[in-house]
Amino acid sequence: MPKYHYTVDESVANMRLDKALTILSEGVFSRSQIKSLIENHHVRLEDATAKASQKVQLNQTIHVIEPEPETLDLTPVNLDLEFLYEDQDIAVVNKPSGLVVHPASTVKAPTLVHGLLYQMKDLQAIGDTIRPGIVHRIDKDTSGLLVVAKNEVALKALQKALKSHDIEREYVALVDGVIPHNIGKIDAPIGRDAKNRQKMNVVDQGRASVTHFQVLERFDAHTMIACQLETGRTHQIRVHMNYIGYPIVGDPKYGRRKTDISYGQYLHAKRLSLKHPITEQPLTFEAPLPKPFSDKLEALRHG
Repeated sequence: MPKYHYTVDESVANMRLDKALTILSEGVFSRSQIKSLIENHHVRLEDATAKASQKVQLNQTIHVIEPEPETLDLTPVNLDLEFLYEDQDIAVVNKPSGLVVHPASTVKAPTLVHGLLYQMKDLQAIGDTIRPGIVHRIDKDTSGLLVVAKNEVALKALQKALKSHDIEREYVALVDGVIPHNIGKIDAPIGRDAKNRQKMNVVDQGRASVTHFQVLERFDAHTMIACQLETGRTHQIRVHMNYIGYPIVGDPKYGRRKTDISYGQYLHAKRLSLKHPITEQPLTFEAPLPKPFSDKLEALRHG
């Protein structure tokens, strides 16, 4: 069974357990799922089961043991994934836009995990059965680099490095509007949108979220930027850029209504830097822009 562990921070201290878990899980679980998990004793506060209405205290740990879905098909599928690196411990894959990272009850099409299982025969038992080897995720319509663990030691080391911000990720994005300044820092808390539970938003009671960006190129009505994350909240870059008035082009959830969504959002995880979980050797990888992304830039350059 997949296990999740969340530490109560200042943003949720003294909240009800169900509300705190909704915020801390950052979209992993819906409110109805959390209600069901608590009612069926799959949620523990420290070492004891708890009620939804119980108040959580600073630095307590919430443990969630998610029952395995019974109907998910994990038959390997040949998706011809592009690997930038692979050894006996890890692999770095360049995920195409439009591909979901791992299976869920709402996802019918093959996912990155289905493709990984086809091309990495020894991946099946790493971590949990639904997300074998998966260290971090990027959105369905975001392209770019992901590191995958090939054994339990590597998985735990990479998860620890991710939590301590020792894995550096740089994204590039095309946004609507011309940003006048060359660099910027967005420090705005992100949480679940009160009016639309499928969206995240900048909210007072959200979790601390920081995005740095730098302008790479300006066009007549658009800007190309590079983004670095201090935190890794759900939809962070998409939410933050929309918050300051420069939403990502093609973003179906946070973009402008008249934007071109034929490709998906123009957001690409271009650069990934980490220490090898076993050898501790520094590694850096870069993935070129997908052709639709680079074609879009060329079209903008030539008016």
